[in-house]
Amino acid sequence: MSGFVSFVSAGPGDPELLTLKAAARLRAADVVLYDDLASGAILDYARAGANLVAVGKRVGRPSAKQEHLNRLLIDCAAANARVVRLKSGDAGIFGRLEEEIEALRAARIDYEIIPGVTSAYVAAARASIPLTRRRTSRRVQFVTGADVTGRLPANLNWAALADPESTTAVYMGKRTFPALAAKLIEHGMAPDTPALFAESLGRAEERIVRTTIAQLAEQLAQATAATTAAVILFGALAGETL
Repeated sequence: MSGFVSFVSAGPGDPELLTLKAAARLRAADVVLYDDLASGAILDYARAGANLVAVGKRVGRPSAKQEHLNRLLIDCAAANARVVRLKSGDAGIFGRLEEEIEALRAARIDYEIIPGVTSAYVAAARASIPLTRRRTSRRVQFVTGADVTGRLPANLNWAALADPESTTAVYMGKRTFPALAAKLIEHGMAPDTPALFAESLGRAEERIVRTTIAQLAEQLAQATAATTAAVILFGALAGETL
């Protein structure tokens, strides 16, 4: 009989934002394979004696290969261990969940997915704004700012992203937002469209900046290499103060 893998969503790093189910799985786990952004105080929920293994991926830093991580998941579960794969944010949003699920399915290992709080929700809450509004902002869209090479994806739906009546959340976009903003403006979005830049959410160094897409693009173009996680919201609601 093989073990079992729980894909646990850690949220942005604040342990108080863990779900009760996520905390329970951590307390019961034999092995915890965790992302960099899902470490720190979150790991305090792991039971004493659990094997904690860092497997995170960070741009510009040495990272575990996906194939190695898949093999590790399979080997741990095959040894009849209760495995937690601890992912930052919500595991299903830009978290490479599908590759790991496919590996487990191929090895006939059972798993579950425990949802969590994604950073776009936390950014809006920290800024005291909603993500939707009746009549004027009925759609929320999540987009990645980086493809597998780290560059701005070439096949984005620019008409949808430039829609002034939507709220857009950009993940992994610190490096590429200047290019993204230029495309948005090219497709009709006003340069003074409100933007919200949220960095290191749920941590002591948390920073939230209210600005515009043009100003944020200029600021990020002059910034040094990205070393902290951030999410960018833009649209009419991003400039609200409630």
